[in-house]
Amino acid sequence: MSRHFELMEQMERERSSSVEPGVIVPDHRPQARNAAATGNPGTRWASEEAFRLVQQIFFLQTQASPRIVVFAGVDHGSGCTQICAAVAETLAKNSRRPVCLVEGNFRSPSLNTLYGASSQLGLSNSLVSADPIQSFTTPTRLDNLVLLCSGTLTSDSPALLTGGLLGERLQELRAECDYVIVDAPPLGSYSDAVLLGQVADGVVLVLEADLTRKESAAKAANDLRAANVPVLAAVLNKRTYPIPKAIYNRL
Repeated sequence: MSRHFELMEQMERERSSSVEPGVIVPDHRPQARNAAATGNPGTRWASEEAFRLVQQIFFLQTQASPRIVVFAGVDHGSGCTQICAAVAETLAKNSRRPVCLVEGNFRSPSLNTLYGASSQLGLSNSLVSADPIQSFTTPTRLDNLVLLCSGTLTSDSPALLTGGLLGERLQELRAECDYVIVDAPPLGSYSDAVLLGQVADGVVLVLEADLTRKESAAKAANDLRAANVPVLAAVLNKRTYPIPKAIYNRL
């Protein structure tokens, strides 16, 4: 019996249980936190979408499955961070080694807020240091999930993504972790996701229903492919399933 088959069976058992895996919803009002604790619709949606994505991208591959994956929205406010974190949490609950969730968004980082962690030490610091990558990670509430925050940021920090050390750092994480999930800034505004995708195994595009224009999505996908970055999937936020391959292949 293959490892992926065993993990998929475990995921199905967890999915059918009364306790849902829940990502923290990035809304810090007291009523929102209380709703998240009891399973609000946004939390349930992210968990269901994460379950499908994990199956589609990581466990149903005929060839070697990707292990370093970048998530990038086309526009601001697409819900990319929530989906990215939900996927990382789902993988962490079904992996034997740690899963690392990386804040690759130096423009408007939010993972540290999502997990109640300090952002003063993280990826940016690792890109100017010779210390082991583990010294820049932070544990989370999940035993198998670690967080690599953005680190100390300045106006010049995005330029750090162009250096060769980025690829080396991600390879260090590959050696230490089963999966590395990277949250990136929107492709419609910045090229950071392309740079991150070039040293990863591919990119998942996050589109927002009724807001992301088809032309913008097509341009983002074309920019990635022009840079030889595989587009692994496209997710239409506020829907309950990923866009079928036949559709996003036309982007």
